[in-house]
Amino acid sequence: MSGAFSGSAKGSQALPKVPTPPSGWPIGSYGTYQEAHRAVEYLAGNEFPVQEVTIVGVDLMLVERVIGRLSWPKVLGTGALSGAWFGLFVGLLLGLFSSQTMSFAPILVGLVAGVVFGLIFAAVGYATTRSTGREIASASQLVAGRYDVLAQPRNAEKGRDLLAKLAMRPSGATD
Repeated sequence: MSGAFSGSAKGSQALPKVPTPPSGWPIGSYGTYQEAHRAVEYLAGNEFPVQEVTIVGVDLMLVERVIGRLSWPKVLGTGALSGAWFGLFVGLLLGLFSSQTMSFAPILVGLVAGVVFGLIFAAVGYATTRSTGREIASASQLVAGRYDVLAQPRNAEKGRDLLAKLAMRPSGATD
């Protein structure tokens, strides 16, 4: 497993510079990413070389969850609120670094300007999307139908054996 701050372990696979299909033999298949991650955590806890493991999402789907209906009051209210937060931040920075004694004027100016610009940007954005007939708010997410755990061939059998032991344990059991 790799993260933004993880260092490379000695003997670990180098991450490819270009998109490359995953390599390895399947050692487990899971319905959710959490289950696949739990399996890799189990492997790591049993001294398995997890730097040779890959989790692959198979049967990808783009799921769009409808949050609600958009309207001018909702859009303008959200735009004003987000603009106010940004304007407050800018105003605090201006007030902090101004040569005058502490004054609320830069904070107030930043807040008002943020609200105005937030309203303008929200109105323009909504007007352009409304002309396309889109009047719903939604959130998109890329999900997989299943998650396969792959391991390099030299350790695949050991990985399969460990994951078989994991599958035999009660679901609430811990290591």
